[in-house]
Amino acid sequence: MGLTLAVVAIVSGALIIGALWGVYGKLHERVEGFIVALAGGALLLSLVTELIQPTIEKSNTTTAVLGVAVGAVLFTVIDYLIDEKWGSNSGGGLLAAVTTDGIPENLALGVALISAGPKEVAALGASILLSNLPEAASGARSMRENQQMSKGKVMAVWAGTALILSLAAIIGNVLFASLNQNLLGFVRCVAAGAVVASLATEVFPKAYKADSTLVGIATALGLLLALILGQIGGG
Repeated sequence: MGLTLAVVAIVSGALIIGALWGVYGKLHERVEGFIVALAGGALLLSLVTELIQPTIEKSNTTTAVLGVAVGAVLFTVIDYLIDEKWGSNSGGGLLAAVTTDGIPENLALGVALISAGPKEVAALGASILLSNLPEAASGARSMRENQQMSKGKVMAVWAGTALILSLAAIIGNVLFASLNQNLLGFVRCVAAGAVVASLATEVFPKAYKADSTLVGIATALGLLLALILGQIGGG
């Protein structure tokens, strides 16, 4: 449990640090876009190697396909509803991205920690951290500037999100250990589908808008970083 709490604290803490960065920090728009694309590239690889591929190996392709489809539809519906209520530039979309893919993602992370050592979860944990930090920063800044939310309210929203995702990882670690591989695989692939949808609709478009010149290079670097982390972790 000690390892679980440490990893959860680091991954979810990135949301709070990112929100603080977005509300109080100053960062050039192109640098922010580069970092967002870097995180997206890392997730491109990790969602396949850490979520979809293990499901196919331990369960079956049908479970993986259904999970990805459900995750993509779920994220798209929630993202649409948030955009309708808050507006597409309010930061709500990035909050949906973090939450919708984050809950099953953290459930899967908690399950992975049941029998794994630190190196074995390095790729997934680091990729989630890399994603959470810039997404929270961008979402918090948009909420502050476009939605005119107070700094305290913005921080409360992201702190609450971090708490929810932390609980998801702990629940996954404590309660899901006895579930069969089909159900666990489905949860992982729901996360993967939500990640894919969030990358396509929120992460990469925002990165391209901020830094159209280097976003391709940043994405490739993020993918390579995830690959290296996976090799270190034995993935």
